[in-house]
Amino acid sequence: MTEARKERAPGAEAIIARIDGGRSDVKVPRDQIVYSQGEPADSVFYIVSGKVKVTVVSEGGKEAVVAILQPGQFCGEECLTGHQLRMSTVKVLTDCHLVKMPKAAVMAALHQDQEFAELFTIYLMERNIRIQEDLVDQLLNSTEKRLARLLLILANYGKEDRLNPIVPRINQETLAEMIGTSRTHVNFFMNKFRQLGFIEYNGDIKVNRSLLNMLLRDEQHAGSQG
Repeated sequence: MTEARKERAPGAEAIIARIDGGRSDVKVPRDQIVYSQGEPADSVFYIVSGKVKVTVVSEGGKEAVVAILQPGQFCGEECLTGHQLRMSTVKVLTDCHLVKMPKAAVMAALHQDQEFAELFTIYLMERNIRIQEDLVDQLLNSTEKRLARLLLILANYGKEDRLNPIVPRINQETLAEMIGTSRTHVNFFMNKFRQLGFIEYNGDIKVNRSLLNMLLRDEQHAGSQG
């Protein structure tokens, strides 16, 4: 899967560039909001570079982080299923280069451009798998393993062109929201990971390959136990 994504990445931008009907490149500075929950949903965004945070707010005013999106992913696609208003707020974590595509242009491309339809379908399938993995992770894994897995995902491990990844500045409260625990627990395990050399943590987070090795050893041990 890693190699397939690597081969597809350059082609994806060329496919996106073919979309007519108001497509535009958008440069968004760090910490700026792309769109807010409740605003009109009339376009889809493709992430060329940078990372964005997706949050939702309940009727009671409670905010939750539901995803961190990375290059090669889309956001705002709920408009394609008939939603008139944005279901979430998207805020950039780093300086981002996005491609904004009007709803009508995306709908036309899905019907007329087989390569774009395939690109978008693969994205939706991968997102669905990721949601299932997150659910299993939430139900079956310990807080420590959930945090380790999240850090590895945020650091893009598995992509050969990023051997020494850096997680953008994400506070412990956000990490806690994403794995369903308290900030106190996150702080405890972040300190543990740092002491064991799995991460380097001084505001920004550098994830070392040893964290992945730890998870793999635990999975192999669990498999041998079974």
